[in-house]
Amino acid sequence: MQQEVERSRALGDLLDSPLGRMIALVDGRGALLRLDFLPDEQQSPTLWQGFAWQRDAAAVAPIARQLDEYFAGRRRVFDLALVPRGTPYQQEVWGHLRQVPYGVTLTYVELGARLLPHRTSARAIGRANALNPISIIVPCHRIIGADGSLTGYAGGLARKQALLELEGVPTAGCQQLLL
Repeated sequence: MQQEVERSRALGDLLDSPLGRMIALVDGRGALLRLDFLPDEQQSPTLWQGFAWQRDAAAVAPIARQLDEYFAGRRRVFDLALVPRGTPYQQEVWGHLRQVPYGVTLTYVELGARLLPHRTSARAIGRANALNPISIIVPCHRIIGADGSLTGYAGGLARKQALLELEGVPTAGCQQLLL
């Protein structure tokens, strides 16, 4: 029980981005646990996604710097230690997401082909994608529907579209499926 309590403690800070306020949480070694967009109505939560956290801007300064560089168009690859929590299958999907280059999109089916020999469904991949705890850096926004639609994004479809456009992906012809 004590170990679970320790695992749930984090250091973090609120970060302002061009697409809205974010929360970054790191473990005691500075490895990134979570990076999420905050809902507009929730400005300073003391408990976030199972983590009790203490504000420590210095602990998340490398994350803030790299995000600033990304939004300014000066960073295409992130160089941060990540420790997202998830099942082995989710970890595998997130690992493959990290291999999708800046400015490139894949469909759920194409991502599934990379996960062979597991032969998993697009729906299972979509679920793992939806549970991605590290927005932007684990680039789930680069996964689109088979028909080119901008399907689901935990941060909202407008943010997904903005992230893809920042990376030079044309989205003008993309359908937006509001689920």
